[in-house]
Amino acid sequence: MPDLNLLKPKVKAMAEELQKRAKAIGINIIFTCTFRTKEEQDKLYARGRTAPGKIVTNARGGESLHNYGVAFDICPIVSGKAIWNDISLFNKIGKIGIDIGLEWGGAWKKFIDKPHFQYTAGYSLNAFKNGKIDLKKFA
Repeated sequence: MPDLNLLKPKVKAMAEELQKRAKAIGINIIFTCTFRTKEEQDKLYARGRTAPGKIVTNARGGESLHNYGVAFDICPIVSGKAIWNDISLFNKIGKIGIDIGLEWGGAWKKFIDKPHFQYTAGYSLNAFKNGKIDLKKFA
């Protein structure tokens, strides 16, 4: 089970707020991924390339914001079942995320990723990779 405690504190609070606001409009969500190690990321990157399955990410280890504790993935639950293909549910959840200050992967132009949310405080991936971020912005 993904651990929200592995996210930066501000991102954890935003994830919990997303879950709370979704529930308030009758949508239950679970967290399917939070922090990933670089090794876990590399395994995901291999899917559809050197390992069986379809491509699920374009990011190698160190190239995903999951590797820095500022990204998480969700799934809506309806009648106890994960619902991965209901675009309207993801769109409602995505709007909530945007309203609370998260970036939503469903709004991306390339490699749309509806389950994905992240908070970067305006920093680029390179800033995270090079340790050039102010951690106070994530407290």
